[in-house]
Amino acid sequence: MHLAPRVLRRAVAGATVALLATAVGCAPQPEEDAAAKPSGSTANTCAQGKLATETSGKLTVATDEPAYEPWFKDDKPANGEGFESAVAYAVAKRLGYDKSAVVWQSVPFNKAFAPGEKTFDFDINQVSISDERKNAVDFSSGYYDVRQAVIALKDSKAAKATSIADLKGLKLGAQVGTTSLDYIDDVVKPSQDAAVYAKNDQAKSALKNGQVDAVVVDLPTAFYITSAEVTDAKIVGQFENQGGTPEQFGLVLDKGSALTPCVTAAVDALRKDGTLAKIEQQWLSDAVDAPVLK
Repeated sequence: MHLAPRVLRRAVAGATVALLATAVGCAPQPEEDAAAKPSGSTANTCAQGKLATETSGKLTVATDEPAYEPWFKDDKPANGEGFESAVAYAVAKRLGYDKSAVVWQSVPFNKAFAPGEKTFDFDINQVSISDERKNAVDFSSGYYDVRQAVIALKDSKAAKATSIADLKGLKLGAQVGTTSLDYIDDVVKPSQDAAVYAKNDQAKSALKNGQVDAVVVDLPTAFYITSAEVTDAKIVGQFENQGGTPEQFGLVLDKGSALTPCVTAAVDALRKDGTLAKIEQQWLSDAVDAPVLK
């Protein structure tokens, strides 16, 4: 075996790398905004079923517990039923992972987009994409355009509201960390502080018990709550999107994840080929319309 030339080549290469590293370290470097750069490596080939996932050969997907309808069915994310469960498996398939290779993990809503290293490959849990959240995590492109809605008991004063002004004197509630709560604080700007709950279940109980006049949730959840959970409640109305761009749910990934461009490409492909629209029609078709509060 002729080892000498190979060893020599390695030595020369090593010296060259060292000199380049020194030169780069000494030279003034242009300042770059890390947040403006696309996350992950552009050289990532997104090889089918061979991504750098948390567990080799598996795709770890997270969501909250309980997993609410219509996003999931029977509180079982792994059954493939419900809008977000179906979307998760469609993304997984695009990435080269069949249903048996998908591992589900329970992660509280707020923790999913909090700063810190993640234990999942992506989280799917009605998390709205925002610039503030992008400081701590990566997002895929949006997989669902959403609006926020107001729910009140049918025989209450709140049920008669037809405008944002009509909501200002009410006691409103929402889940902590959600854009639902942001709409209360930033759009309605009520005369009294909003009631904040750890889970939507708690907000629903507060509504039923008369502790709040109305609660704010996303529109599909509002339709499900009023049709199946709090049947003596109604959708008062929905808010217009703020800023001219639709609010969108995105898949949450670790900040700087190498998977981000791959997952985004998968979501984009599912939107382009009509898969997302078909899944939405199947699981969210009842959430079609509600009066707009202005």
